[in-house]
Amino acid sequence: MHYPVEGGCTCGHVRYRMLTRPLVVHCCHCRWCQRETGAAFALNAMIESDRVEHLGAEPEVERIPSESGYGQQVARCPRCRVAVWSHYPGSGPLTRFVRVGTLDNPDVFPPDVHVCTASKQPWVVLSGEVQVCEEFYERADVWREESLARIAALQPQIGAYRAARQRMG
Repeated sequence: MHYPVEGGCTCGHVRYRMLTRPLVVHCCHCRWCQRETGAAFALNAMIESDRVEHLGAEPEVERIPSESGYGQQVARCPRCRVAVWSHYPGSGPLTRFVRVGTLDNPDVFPPDVHVCTASKQPWVVLSGEVQVCEEFYERADVWREESLARIAALQPQIGAYRAARQRMG
């Protein structure tokens, strides 16, 4: 795999470049993701936000509800409204969950793991070539050593973000 890789929204107004391999690629089969995407699952590449460059217009970030109750922030093109990534409350703006389908070549990021498969659509057949979890997993069981080191380096900032979020209520 050669980096960087690029992607963007449907109309091309929002463009981005991922500078490195993502930390992990999740294929989430939860009902919330099904409803939010209108599809059987969501395929997201988690990466540190500072490893994503903006090449076009800035996306518009909106807060939407989430199953956790903390909400998530979804970055959308202000013109075509396509979601290009999300920020989830666990690490907030420090990481991006890039929508793999918005990459110019989405084939480059197959899932590392299928999560929340207890609620997957019954017609989705998983091959077993990729780890399958009925709910979630322990990072050490799925993530590469390099990814574990990268997220460990980000932990002080994540801790500060969570503490600030808690103070704000």
